[in-house]
Amino acid sequence: MILAPSILSADFANIQRDVEMINDSAADWFHIDIMDGVFVPNISFGFPVLKAIKAYAKKPLDVHLMIVQPERYIKEFRDAGADHLYVHIEACTHLHRTLQEIKKHGMKAGVAINPHTNVSLMEDVLPLTDLVCMMSVNPGFGGQKFIEGTYKKIKDLKQLITKMSAPTLIEIDGGVDLDNVHKLIAAGADILVAGNTVFSSKNPVETIATLKQVKVTA
Repeated sequence: MILAPSILSADFANIQRDVEMINDSAADWFHIDIMDGVFVPNISFGFPVLKAIKAYAKKPLDVHLMIVQPERYIKEFRDAGADHLYVHIEACTHLHRTLQEIKKHGMKAGVAINPHTNVSLMEDVLPLTDLVCMMSVNPGFGGQKFIEGTYKKIKDLKQLITKMSAPTLIEIDGGVDLDNVHKLIAAGADILVAGNTVFSSKNPVETIATLKQVKVTA
């Protein structure tokens, strides 16, 4: 299981400290949410903060765009340090073209889907999709309650990936905690994003290690 702590829950007054904490932990990636106040009812940060994180990060930047017209900024996000770039299926009119452009610029191409979006809509773009970020809360804010229907969606998407022999990995974003991590992995999740669970704990490094140690046996 790949673990990607969400920087949205970090202490922005001490961002270097928190980035270096993740560097020194068992976490695999940094998950970074970019919000524009249009696609979602919140605004996070843009290129200057992303570049500042990249300056200290020693692990890949997993960048999730919750913005309208994401295709306008693909090169800029690559230049700012993104290693993986997700665009929302609900925000892209020409999704094939956008995924091709992401790959052209040397990044892993990801598609994010909202809780109400049926995974069957991914079928036509799976051959181009390295990563699917399945939202298990409504996007825009951290600390929300996990949507229980996510488990079935993971299983449905995993079946589709297997049927098409696609290399796509499934990422779960929202409400991931120590209580549901076992079920998420058992359902077929490959990557887990954890924000509040990590950064609100008394010992984030220890919490990351605990999450990484979770194993599901048949």
